[in-house]
Amino acid sequence: MKKFLYALLLATVSAAVVFGVDRHGGWDRWEFASWNWRVAARAAPSHATEDIKLILLDQGSLDWAVQEMGLSWPWPREVYAPIIQFASRGGARAVAFDVLYTEHSGFGVADDEVLGEAIKDGPPFTPAVFLGEGIGRFTAWPDYVPDRALPIAGLTDWLAAQPRDDVVMPRATFPIPEVAEPSTLVADVKGHSDVDGIIRRGALFRVFDDRAVPALGLAAYLAAYYEEHDGHWPNMQIAEGRLQIGSRRIPIDANGRAIFRYRGPSGTHQAFSVAQIIQSELRLQAGEQPTVSPTVFENAYVFLGFSAPGLLDLRPTPLSPVTPGVEVHTTMLDNFLAQDFARPLARRSVLGFSWLWAVLATTVLLWAGKAWRATLAFVLFMSGPWIAGFVLYDFHIWWPIMPSSMTLLLSMIGGVVVSYALEGRQKVFIKGAFKHYLSPAVIEQIMRDPDQLKLGGERRTLSIFFSDLAGFSAISEKLPPQELTQLLNDYLTDMTSIILEEGGTLDKYEGDAIIAFWNAPLEQPDHALRAARTALRCQRKLAERRPAFKARTGVDLYMRVGVNTGDVVVGNMGSHDRFDYTVLGDAANLASRLEGANKAFGTATMVAESTWQGAQDGLVGREIGHITVVGRKTPVRVYEVLGLAGETPPIDPDAFAAALQLCVQAEWAEAADAFAAWPDDPLAQTYLRKCRALADEPDGHWDAVWNLTEK
Repeated sequence: MKKFLYALLLATVSAAVVFGVDRHGGWDRWEFASWNWRVAARAAPSHATEDIKLILLDQGSLDWAVQEMGLSWPWPREVYAPIIQFASRGGARAVAFDVLYTEHSGFGVADDEVLGEAIKDGPPFTPAVFLGEGIGRFTAWPDYVPDRALPIAGLTDWLAAQPRDDVVMPRATFPIPEVAEPSTLVADVKGHSDVDGIIRRGALFRVFDDRAVPALGLAAYLAAYYEEHDGHWPNMQIAEGRLQIGSRRIPIDANGRAIFRYRGPSGTHQAFSVAQIIQSELRLQAGEQPTVSPTVFENAYVFLGFSAPGLLDLRPTPLSPVTPGVEVHTTMLDNFLAQDFARPLARRSVLGFSWLWAVLATTVLLWAGKAWRATLAFVLFMSGPWIAGFVLYDFHIWWPIMPSSMTLLLSMIGGVVVSYALEGRQKVFIKGAFKHYLSPAVIEQIMRDPDQLKLGGERRTLSIFFSDLAGFSAISEKLPPQELTQLLNDYLTDMTSIILEEGGTLDKYEGDAIIAFWNAPLEQPDHALRAARTALRCQRKLAERRPAFKARTGVDLYMRVGVNTGDVVVGNMGSHDRFDYTVLGDAANLASRLEGANKAFGTATMVAESTWQGAQDGLVGREIGHITVVGRKTPVRVYEVLGLAGETPPIDPDAFAAALQLCVQAEWAEAADAFAAWPDDPLAQTYLRKCRALADEPDGHWDAVWNLTEK
């Protein structure tokens, strides 16, 4: 009886500790890993798997389009029309595109209209929308989108009963009218991943502007049902823990998410490439034999999605870290048709079983006596939750393995300690048995909470680099998106390579602007020289590439650079969930202002005196003068970098300095004559105009400080 009471106490304490941690998600990552193993071991097709077909835009299709049709990505919208026509020819029940057509085609409105006509004449069609909290330009349902609200009984009460994370979305991104208007139903494609980034469950619907928007997998079924039943929906009802659609009852969590039962690795649902389908349709239209018979789509739900790596729609699932995103939607539909979504057990049921199992296991352990009996009991009882988890998977039940295993483990560890205290003669047995199964490091890891990422920074003197392309906005308006993107990528690649070669830290890109800094995270005593030299090298690289860029844009590309050295805060900054290694401070702002100040003088590279003092031994340059920039009252002495030490600059720095000194001394006429010696130098001409204007004024006075009013 004494041992039984000890077992009762140990099991109770262990269950309280483990399920207290579990309430805050402490075991989630391990539990999710165990679910991955169950899925990998037990995944199998259902009777509905053959009713779902995939059309994948894979790398082979992209290559085929380039080689056979001369089409680079993105494709014209009319290319997708034969896919819908082929599905219609084959008698597909519905077609769902996991594609966001949020902008009009770059090939013109007619291109969009061709796709819209194909949708109108084809099977029930479901395009994608994206519902989110901070993304999307729509805050109300657009007039041009079919307003076929799902009549889910009890939805208002269900939403009001408790907070529902990730259910009601305030913003949305809808497809263009040419795609949305002829569609039967629009579908949400916003996914949901667990804390480890893997998709194991998904929301069957989300709510936008008081309308329930189904997920793409469910929407394909509903669109087909709507057309087959003359514009009527199946009976739908929601309550805590379940969503009923017709005769199908789906187990859901508090946020309307259902747990997927994946059917197998990528390719379990029969898949065809986009190239195969387009070729087959074109051959049929020409009276030729198709590569794929359209009968494969008879009465099928057809989904189109991306699988080419470069199209960035690969998602991590329990079976693969790179599953095409559309296969998540087909899994949802498969589970819905087969009525076998996984159902999580109630928390109280898991807690009760875990406690009883721990009481029994600890009692047996305390009564085991001999080492081999205790070892056998440990193995058998510890395998119990795992056997239950794998067996119940086939019955569509998610049995939480980790909470029950941890309860059992802690209780049995406690039993070993108690047994050691009560029966000293068993010390050798306990040590020998348990060191075979557990290590102190593992136990410590079980009891320890995960560390949280923390934000923070330090104050340090850095040299900060800002660059920007002159007139890039005008260039961007003239070029097609793909050409503009390629141009920008080529330019940024050249500049970034130089920054990294000089040991710089790339902070970020802001369009065509580049921000970088030196002396962090590693200390660099010559950081000022590195930053200034980088500016010079970048200018020379751009000059080298300028003819090639002009051939692509029709204009010469010029870059302005500003460099400043000063104290800033550098470190990880942002939110607790997402942050960047970046800089903050007035010195960084001044570097940005110096980049823009080049416009006033016609210069290309401007560095502050603080930078020049640390860089002048390795460079040749000239003083520009004193300036005040927007947002600062204190003048800053600035310089222009002309070349590397030992090189002959295009303008004699000493002669320019002498002319500048005449200007500072208010000898306007003499200074003007001196600056006139450089008719092709924008900076000299700027000073020439200033000196002549002052010379023409009887009381002309200037403190030799340029007060800039523009950024």
